[in-house]
Amino acid sequence: MDGNVKWRLAAILVLILAANVDRVKSSQEVMKKMSTTFFKLLDECKKELSVSDDLIQGLVRFWREDADLGARELGCVIMCIASKQDLVILEDYKMHHENAYNFARDHGADDETAKAIVKIVHDCEKNFDSNPDHCSRVMEVAKCFRDEIHKLKWAPSVEVLIGELMSEA
Repeated sequence: MDGNVKWRLAAILVLILAANVDRVKSSQEVMKKMSTTFFKLLDECKKELSVSDDLIQGLVRFWREDADLGARELGCVIMCIASKQDLVILEDYKMHHENAYNFARDHGADDETAKAIVKIVHDCEKNFDSNPDHCSRVMEVAKCFRDEIHKLKWAPSVEVLIGELMSEA
C-alpha cells in the first residue's frame, strides 16, 4: 500500500475517533445537566413522599455503574421528580416523548442525542411494561436507562455531578 494512502487512512481514523470522543464528552455533559436539573426537585419529592435520607442514597449513587439503587420506593421518588418536570404521562406513568425530547434539547442535546435518550427510555419501558406496580416499574426502567447510558459511555462523572449539585445548594 502506498505511503500516502496509509497516512490518509490514519488521518481519517484519527478524525473519526476524535469526533466520537467529542460526542461522548458532549453527551456526558448533557446527562450531567439533565441530572442536575432532575435532582433539584429531590428535596421537594422527598418531603411529599416522606422518604428517608437512606432511601435517597440510591439517587446519589445513580450514575455509579452496577450500584444498587435501592428499594421500589425510590421509583416513586423518581416518578415524582419526573412528573414535576412534565416528563411523565400520569394516566399510565410512562414517559411523555415530546417533553422528554425537549428536556434533553433544553440541556444541550443535539437532535440525534435527544432522540437516542428518548428511544432508550422508551425501549426500557417496553421491557417492563407488564409490571403493574408503577414505582417498581419506574425503578426497573431507571436501572435499564442507567445501564444503556453506561454502554454508550454517556454517563456523567459521579464526582463532577455531586460537585455541581453541592455548588448550587
